[in-house]
Amino acid sequence: MKGWIIACIAGVLLTAACRPQRKQRPITPYVFSEKLSDYGFFRGTLKQLLPAPGVQHYELSTPLFTDYAVKDRFIVLPAGRSIQYTATGAMEFPDSAFIIKNFAYTDTAHQRIMIETRLLHKDPYDGQWKVMNYLWNAEQTEAVKWISGKKVPITLLNDQQEKLSTVYYVPNTNDCKRCHSSKGVVLPIGPKARNLNFTLPGANMNQLLQWAGNGMLKGMPALADVPLLPKWNDSIHFNIDQRARAYLDVNCAHCHIKGGDADNTGLFLEYEQSTPNHLGILKSPISAGAGAGGLNYDILPGDAAHSILAYRMNSTEPGTAMPELARTLIHKEGVALIREWINQLPAGH
Repeated sequence: MKGWIIACIAGVLLTAACRPQRKQRPITPYVFSEKLSDYGFFRGTLKQLLPAPGVQHYELSTPLFTDYAVKDRFIVLPAGRSIQYTATGAMEFPDSAFIIKNFAYTDTAHQRIMIETRLLHKDPYDGQWKVMNYLWNAEQTEAVKWISGKKVPITLLNDQQEKLSTVYYVPNTNDCKRCHSSKGVVLPIGPKARNLNFTLPGANMNQLLQWAGNGMLKGMPALADVPLLPKWNDSIHFNIDQRARAYLDVNCAHCHIKGGDADNTGLFLEYEQSTPNHLGILKSPISAGAGAGGLNYDILPGDAAHSILAYRMNSTEPGTAMPELARTLIHKEGVALIREWINQLPAGH
């Protein structure tokens, strides 16, 4: 009898040992470090943003406009883990991943001046994305944790090397959550497969293929089957409709999408959207109020001058300007693109 009991216990222990063990989640939420340098993301002088081993630089084919800011983007994955490919929406990142986005501007001496660094972290405590901002000091030697937001006066050169002055707005963490929220859940915006599907300048391989090759990305289909978001300012390879829709997708659709912060407007601007009324074509505004400028339609085909969409993009007035976050300056080139697109839409579209 004793031998039988011992054999049973041994069998139970062996079965438990062979069963895959679930990784234990931390018992407390992740706590962001006080300084950017604490993470070890970058080697050498911090301002140079030289990625340390395991830190992957990336770019987007069509990026969000933020006051002509110079942006640097990086991904950090836990050792041995990969991103799971998805054809639509944000790809599936593993727990403990970081997405890093640095904002700087070019001053009148053509120097890069750091403003802020934003972190998205997928907390293994609950598998949810958390946000934190880091504000660079005047000496440009460090960025410190900054929760409450800040207004920073700057003088910069835009893409045409014109001198502009503004008060740059560093968002507070709740502002970040507004733009990154989908159905109440915080998610990355930029690193979607379609917006990563291109070859970076100076590189010899498609960005996604490179990631799949080095183990960063799994589940990717043949490149021909990966969706592609047009480059908004590439008129050689993409037509006006493709470029305008890509611009609206990146700059507007994180809020103007089902489940987004502007769901109640009925204006949905994601690249896949095909219903004319949802795109704003001959659609009367629902919640714009005085911000509509007395105009009747979000988009009046063939008439950008009488389209609310173009009117609000061409404003910096609070309550009128769209997007209402992320910029204090008018993106002249972006407005020109959207106006051209609306003007070429056939009347009665």
